[in-house]
Amino acid sequence: MPKPTAEQLLAARDTTIEDITAPGLRVLFCGINPGLWSGATGHHFARPGNRFWPALHRSGFTPRQFRPDEQRQLLDLGLGITNVAPRATAKADELTAEELRAGGAALAERVLRLRPRALAVLGIGAYRTAFGRRTASIGRQGQGIGDTAVWVLPNPSGLNAHYTLDALAAEFAGLRAALDRAEPERADAERTDPERTDPERTDANAADPAAGRA
Repeated sequence: MPKPTAEQLLAARDTTIEDITAPGLRVLFCGINPGLWSGATGHHFARPGNRFWPALHRSGFTPRQFRPDEQRQLLDLGLGITNVAPRATAKADELTAEELRAGGAALAERVLRLRPRALAVLGIGAYRTAFGRRTASIGRQGQGIGDTAVWVLPNPSGLNAHYTLDALAAEFAGLRAALDRAEPERADAERTDPERTDPERTDANAADPAAGRA
């Protein structure tokens, strides 16, 4: 993947990139917002040193380590990528709290529409601000969004010194293992409630994003 020029990185500020989504995904991974490398290339987690792609592979979600420009291949594995805030910045701390809260509301609506099995927000600080959960911690959250379980995983940025790549991959693997364990239970529920298999279904219980925030 070609390295963006300084001019391209400068021009990428405040741009947006396309989500990689589809109805009924196994996991919708959610970054905080695109960095300038992502804004310049159109690829999520594109900056060298970001550990999202290695962690995804080491945790068993992908059969090999994908490149950022192969991001659409994730859909074939039931995986997708979105962001809390759409605006590309050099650093996530350039986002305002208002942007994160607005992004959280939009994300909840997106999840209710697409109905992935799990939403994995990659960054505890952004999650706390976006959803007003000041005491949230890493792992599965106590309340989901509609039918979707909500997990918070560590930020894969190379700047996150609190987690080595191995530790980061272990957190990703915990999510995958939980989904694997839930497969038989989910299959039983779908046999008794066929509507659960239709990601496009909407009803009164899924109409209020705020009610399901985690």
